[in-house]
Amino acid sequence: MNDHLSDGGLVAAWVRLAGVSAAALATGAELVARWSEPHRRYHDRAHLAAVLAAVDDLAGDAADPDAVRLAAWFHDAVYDGHPGRDEERSAQLAQSRLPRCGVTPAVVAEVARLVRLTAAHDTLADGDANGAVLCDADLAVLGGPADGYAGYAAAVRREYAHVPDDLFRLGRADVLRRLLATPSLYRTARGRALWEERARANMTAELASLTAP
Repeated sequence: MNDHLSDGGLVAAWVRLAGVSAAALATGAELVARWSEPHRRYHDRAHLAAVLAAVDDLAGDAADPDAVRLAAWFHDAVYDGHPGRDEERSAQLAQSRLPRCGVTPAVVAEVARLVRLTAAHDTLADGDANGAVLCDADLAVLGGPADGYAGYAAAVRREYAHVPDDLFRLGRADVLRRLLATPSLYRTARGRALWEERARANMTAELASLTAP
């Protein structure tokens, strides 16, 4: 099992990162509560744990692995189903909470930048080592085992339960086509080695099921 997956594992991961000051413990509790909100189906504690584990896998490629880990904690901390606005509000939350935890202004700024980057992975600039690690970790779910990918796809559908099936299928198929059209889904060499081939197979299979007569 992913070491981060239980609530206790998440708390321990946060404490290792942010320390045990009263402000850090309060911020960690707030974040776990946010990731536990009942309306979340995919963007939940399991997703947070998976992203943290993937960051651990890729940490050697990051310029500042702990800044990336902090960004992972905040990247969907605000999730109301409004792309772009959610990431902006999540970045603002990081800017509000992290200084209280003793995080330096430079790291706070980097965390907020990384959180905003997750709104559109295709804005990642060449040479952005921290951004590459966070974006690859966020997409690691695409390269999981077929049954895990199926669970991910079903959870995404539940998050969009308010969208009629025909419209969802069209929109989801468009997302998959755009991802499959990219030369590489992952920006780090290790991410490509770990997940690229299986991610493309998973997405190709999902696209076929969405577009079948």
